[in-house]
Amino acid sequence: MRSAHEAGRRTKTKEHRMRPYVICHIVSSVDGRILPDRWHPPFQDDGTYDRLHDEIGSDAWLVGRVTGQEFAQRDTPYPPSQASYPRQPWLAQEQAEAWAVVLDAQGKIAWGRGEIGGDPLLVVLAQAVPDSHLAGLRADGVSYMFAGERKIDLAAALAALGDQLGLRRMLLEGGGAINGAMLAAGLVDELSLVIAPSVDGTPGSAAVFDMAGGPGALPGAQMALAHCEALEGGHVWLRYRLTWGA
Repeated sequence: MRSAHEAGRRTKTKEHRMRPYVICHIVSSVDGRILPDRWHPPFQDDGTYDRLHDEIGSDAWLVGRVTGQEFAQRDTPYPPSQASYPRQPWLAQEQAEAWAVVLDAQGKIAWGRGEIGGDPLLVVLAQAVPDSHLAGLRADGVSYMFAGERKIDLAAALAALGDQLGLRRMLLEGGGAINGAMLAAGLVDELSLVIAPSVDGTPGSAAVFDMAGGPGALPGAQMALAHCEALEGGHVWLRYRLTWGA
């Protein structure tokens, strides 16, 4: 296993890569909520969302810490370690058909696994994460890289993913907080919204996008409808392309 810094030497002469094209792919109730266990009538998971995930295609899918925690198989934090590691990218493997990318600034997720559904894990961390966590990630075969000192710089994270891994197309499939943060940062290029024939209605329930600044956090954002399709089971698939003005 080599660090991404070492592996990346073969790409030094290549043109600098841009960040990946980001598609926010989400299933929601008709009132824009994303916690299916609260929906009425109950959500019928017929595989539509996953089928469309595969149909859209991507080099990676990305979620935040809360969603990522749902996939962890270890119940306790990584043990203390005397090892010390440079704050450089480290890859358990250099290539994959698709990466499972998780933003975990403080290193709170102890994985106990190195992949999700066959997609190798790559965690984006802040530099302040303890060395013991890096030791645990390496032991689990979880790749990692850094973007920011104490919190994740989202734009820098995407640039690093494009530069180090050559990612061109990514599905953002997180909760409302990370989706909202990415949108507010102007880092969402397209919205793929699968609307289910259910209602949540719970005040404060997680939405497709949750942003502290509300609509005012999106200066210059424009959305153009690119696709609308009625699917089986009463689902509707909407795709919007986003453009960002000054």
